[in-house]
Amino acid sequence: MRSRASRLTNIRTQSKDEAVRLTTPKKLTLEQSLGYIAEDEYVEVTPKSIRLRKIFLDPNDRKRALRAKAS
Repeated sequence: MRSRASRLTNIRTQSKDEAVRLTTPKKLTLEQSLGYIAEDEYVEVTPKSIRLRKIFLDPNDRKRALRAKAS
């Protein structure tokens, strides 16, 4: 009994290797960051930095919370 050999093709995938461009972070003071945040964000303050952070990190959780707030 012979096993079938896989066919060798010279076809490449269509996906392109696209580089993601990140913008440089803005340096904000505590007062500026409090004025800049949206309703769904926190200001996280540590001894070395001040960060803006989403309350719900998972996008699905964000959508669920938005729907719950709307109803």
